[in-house]
Amino acid sequence: MEHIERSQLYVDPVYRFQYVAKFMDFGEDDIQAIKGAAELIKPLVPSVVNAVYVKLHSFDITWETMARRHEGFTPSGKVIEKASQLSEDAEQIKFRKDMLTRYFGKLLSDPYDEKMIKYLEYVARIHTDTPTKKSKINVDLIHINALLGYVETVLIGGIKSLNLDRDTEYKAIAAFGKLLWIQNDFFIKFYCRDGAEYTESGPVANVQQPGFFASLWKYFF
Repeated sequence: MEHIERSQLYVDPVYRFQYVAKFMDFGEDDIQAIKGAAELIKPLVPSVVNAVYVKLHSFDITWETMARRHEGFTPSGKVIEKASQLSEDAEQIKFRKDMLTRYFGKLLSDPYDEKMIKYLEYVARIHTDTPTKKSKINVDLIHINALLGYVETVLIGGIKSLNLDRDTEYKAIAAFGKLLWIQNDFFIKFYCRDGAEYTESGPVANVQQPGFFASLWKYFF
């Protein structure tokens, strides 16, 4: 039986990643499945990104989040702060689309090393109202869970459209599924109270305990 140091799960993102990845059997074979299909999947990324923003635009509660300044966004004009006036081709939406495109690019091309692991944690952190952030965007966990589930569905459809042999297709779908669950675990880290005694800031302020889906993710996200 392998010993897992509970405190380290909450203060060391690499240790956390390694534990969750090992628990889920996400390993080198999965990484190779992602890399092996990368060149075929890359052309699908723009369609996946557009589908994500069409979905976000279909609900007022998710589109309202888009009407806020994203960390790192320096517009040439004024940030549109009314969701009703915000179109999918607005500058701040194009910025977010570019960020999501880069995210998929890194998942497909970059090595799964310490830098990547910290990037996955960063992606989660910037969507929550943590003290170290410049922006004050705080996306409720329910929307994060729903969106990642939708992204997985779109990715599965995209992979199946490539007409890969059955074994390669299965390995690619399984690998991306595990990876998205690992990503979601980093999100839940910033929403739940588990491990608060080990961190300086504790859990994110004004965030309720995670409900059914969060518990389901866990382990998951």
